[in-house]
Amino acid sequence: MSERCDLTARETHFAFGSNWASYAKLVTEPQVEEAVKGLQRLAGGSLDGKRLIDIGCGSGLHSLAALRLGAAEVMAVDVDPKSVSTTVAMLKSRASEKCWRVVEASVFDLDREVLGTFDVVYSWGVLHHTGDMILAMRKAAALVKPGGMFIFALYRRTKLCGFWKREKRWYSRAGRVGQAAARGSFILLLRMKFARHGLSFREHVTQYKGNRGMDFYHDIHDWLGGWPYESISPDEVHSLMRALEMKEIREFAAPYVPMGMFGSGCDEYVYTPMRQVE
Repeated sequence: MSERCDLTARETHFAFGSNWASYAKLVTEPQVEEAVKGLQRLAGGSLDGKRLIDIGCGSGLHSLAALRLGAAEVMAVDVDPKSVSTTVAMLKSRASEKCWRVVEASVFDLDREVLGTFDVVYSWGVLHHTGDMILAMRKAAALVKPGGMFIFALYRRTKLCGFWKREKRWYSRAGRVGQAAARGSFILLLRMKFARHGLSFREHVTQYKGNRGMDFYHDIHDWLGGWPYESISPDEVHSLMRALEMKEIREFAAPYVPMGMFGSGCDEYVYTPMRQVE
């Protein structure tokens, strides 16, 4: 089996589900509110009456945010069974009265002939971990109905992506001791960076929950272990989306190419099909 084929299989992936299950236990109502704000910014408003699919639902936080924004129906999908069970628990406890379902499936198995199309296809920081990012983007984009939105975020390509690819492959296979040592080293270097610039590391960690409702330490584990790993430039995104006959609605991307010393960061995009009718 080729590496390309192997990397699309769940068993080759980092244990994202375990990380999200741990994170979900810490989610507070203010974090839910921050997730709602983050999704609202990307969607450009409410999701009243919309049908949304959350590809790579993780903890279920953003599926919940979509329901809070008025989505009439949410389908949450993840390839990791722990993410599926975590999302079910999240939505049962916080949105039991809403219309939702959670499915264990790969993005490569999602078929518009079976599922239909969606007003919103949402996939934040997921498609670059599938083992075939371009094919994953094509599969996800095919689910967007005319007039709908494809909301996604992808790692920005940096000069150090080659290093991070090797690091993530190692980290995802390392034991707990090795992973803990890597996280400690990364955080120490980050502390040194903050100190050098006269910034407060503690304040950064405290305020981090304002970043889409996420948690700093779980995100560090996710970043260091995020295998498979691919990245892409905004120009490459624009080219691919034009080929898929989609046009940009809005974009939140860094205006420069980051070095990538402490990660590449995600650029955010919102596209809609050029064809507005079936």
